[in-house]
Amino acid sequence: MPASARFWKLRRLLLALGLIVLAALSVWGMQVLDAKQRAWIFQPSDRSWSGVNTAGMQDVWIDFRSRDGSDARLHALWMPASNRQAPLLLYLHGARWNVKGSSPRIRRLNDMGFSVLAVDYRGFGQSSKTLPSEASATEDARAGWDWLARKAPERPRYIFGHSLGGAIAIDLAASVKDESGVMVESTFTRIADVVSSMPWGWLPVGPLITQRFDSVNKVAAIGSPLLVVHGSADPLIPVALGQQLFEAAQEPKRLILVDGATHHNTQTKAMAQYRSALHELFGLNLAKSKS
Repeated sequence: MPASARFWKLRRLLLALGLIVLAALSVWGMQVLDAKQRAWIFQPSDRSWSGVNTAGMQDVWIDFRSRDGSDARLHALWMPASNRQAPLLLYLHGARWNVKGSSPRIRRLNDMGFSVLAVDYRGFGQSSKTLPSEASATEDARAGWDWLARKAPERPRYIFGHSLGGAIAIDLAASVKDESGVMVESTFTRIADVVSSMPWGWLPVGPLITQRFDSVNKVAAIGSPLLVVHGSADPLIPVALGQQLFEAAQEPKRLILVDGATHHNTQTKAMAQYRSALHELFGLNLAKSKS
């Protein structure tokens, strides 16, 4: 073989090897980017607020086979209402804190008359140890939803989500047809909009986002009444995102803007408005139904 032919053959070989290496680095880079996003969005941990009170809440374990074929286990808290015919509520918490950190909010919902199941996503608390993702969290929410159906199939079921849990709640509600109503608090339209609201949000990172939580394009698929609650002084999720999410939803719906409330105290400042919405939007009068 002439030297020139060998040269061009070697060049093509090196070019092919270079493309393979670049492709491998690209795949590796996207995997690293995806993992970093999941860690940043969920901030999974076994932390809860100091001084939490879980009295009256029972530990529940939900075992199921994940879509990837692995065995999954969720830890949950179950707080039944004193009324044995009370409606059921699936509670989906936000980022950073485990389910015990939501115990005050769980208790308030129970005081309203719901029997509440609050699940920890995989990666949180005592649930299976893994880095959570949008896909795994929505799968975990569905496992909790199915547990409630088995628990009391004759009773109506509702979905509640706070912050990141609101996006998970909307995804679940848009994919099932047997929910009686949905409540989301301090939540958002999509992760890209949350990023854009931050001081460095001008950076063009939208195309790189893998955990999209695109609630604004899912919320119209909800076929039951929707309650959206947001604090006017929320420093983490701008109130405008809650309003935009509400506008994208179908009727029947109701928006509660809590004047002066932040990301974590909307419920405590709006109990009367919550009870009114439960009656007017969902047709419930739970405060008087407890035995």
